[in-house]
Amino acid sequence: MIASVLMGVRRWSWTVLSLGLLTCIAAQAASAADCPGHPDALGTSRTLVVDPREHPRIGTMQYPETLPLADHEVVLTFDDGPLPKYSNQILAILAAQCVKATFFTIGRQANANPEGVRKLVAAGHTVGTHSQNHPLTFQKIPIEKARQEIDDGIASTLAALGDPSKLAPFFRIPGLLRANGVEEYLASQGIQVWSADFPADDWRHVPPARVYDLAIKRLEAKGKGILLLHDIQPRTVAALPRILQELKVRGYRIVQVVAATPERMATPTVPQQWLLHPPSETIAISRWPKIPNFVFADAATLAAPVLSDLDWRDAELLDHARHTRGVPLPRQAPWPQPELAQTSAAPALPIPAASVFKIPETTRVTLLETNSQVNRPEQAVPIEPETQAHIVSAKSRGASAHQLTRLRHAAHQNPHAGRAGRGVSKHAEQVKKHGRSVRLASLRKR
Repeated sequence: MIASVLMGVRRWSWTVLSLGLLTCIAAQAASAADCPGHPDALGTSRTLVVDPREHPRIGTMQYPETLPLADHEVVLTFDDGPLPKYSNQILAILAAQCVKATFFTIGRQANANPEGVRKLVAAGHTVGTHSQNHPLTFQKIPIEKARQEIDDGIASTLAALGDPSKLAPFFRIPGLLRANGVEEYLASQGIQVWSADFPADDWRHVPPARVYDLAIKRLEAKGKGILLLHDIQPRTVAALPRILQELKVRGYRIVQVVAATPERMATPTVPQQWLLHPPSETIAISRWPKIPNFVFADAATLAAPVLSDLDWRDAELLDHARHTRGVPLPRQAPWPQPELAQTSAAPALPIPAASVFKIPETTRVTLLETNSQVNRPEQAVPIEPETQAHIVSAKSRGASAHQLTRLRHAAHQNPHAGRAGRGVSKHAEQVKKHGRSVRLASLRKR
């Protein structure tokens, strides 16, 4: 159901665009025939009918919307006339090319030259208004004064025309100095506010060549749109013939805009056409209908990958967690898993001897026992009575604890030293020398 509706909208949009294109081609073919005596004239390709109430503000210099033009279509607009000296020349140039434009007249100028306003309508151009006195304060004056300027300009132009049906409900704010109150008032009266898409700066003190350059350069940058000119400037009169000729060379087409009436229906358009560069012109996917999200509501969801599916080495760990923690985990990978090679247990290191951890009683370096002493069981060696007496005698003479320890150690190393009479002292001296050599060797190693 939804798909059929979307396809129907899409077909309708393409139908509208196709009809507009065919209209442009037919109008352009007819324009040359409608310009007798000027077979190479630029001509007016088509007439665009707009409803001001549906699109109250146009012109991308200030607003998001502009006229629904195709690529390389241009709308010519002229402000501030009529001024006979220059406005009549502008009319002659446009007539030579069979080009139709839109003129925004000033009420004071219409009062001074009503015949010039009637010439615009007689030549087939569209006439709008541009206030009574062209004050450049519309953005800050009280809304009552702005309304007076708008209403008086309309009244003066109507008086010059003599026929209300000849005046289009189009208005351009002087200096493009917009204000919300002004725009709201015009919209309430069914009047469309016109800005522009690009100007040619012909109101500035620049040469005609500069006006031409700016008009073509800015049009090329936009690709289409509303061109803002003035029919009271001599530089515009000088630049306009060259502008029109260049438009024809570059393949641009002139479009005339008129307002819809009960007898004249607005040209069918779609909202995207009122944008200067619709997304469909630059983004191809925007032409496709959007698919609702609920289409994917019943789509199956794939299971998320787990470690056991990615690395066979984790399978044993996950299986252990499954049985020990009670957490339901995914099954193991379905492909065959290689068996882990059985690694042999590491050889046990020998137990260190107890003497390694023995804390010496003195600050001197303790000599470690030799391998033969470690391997054989310790045996208690009795001390000879003479040696024992010698130790007691040394103790009575006030020998230090260190000296007594040396005597005992010497007695254990040489139990028969007492019998020799001098074995104790000689052995102690050897132990002392050996201790020094051990200490020196230890220091050298450090």
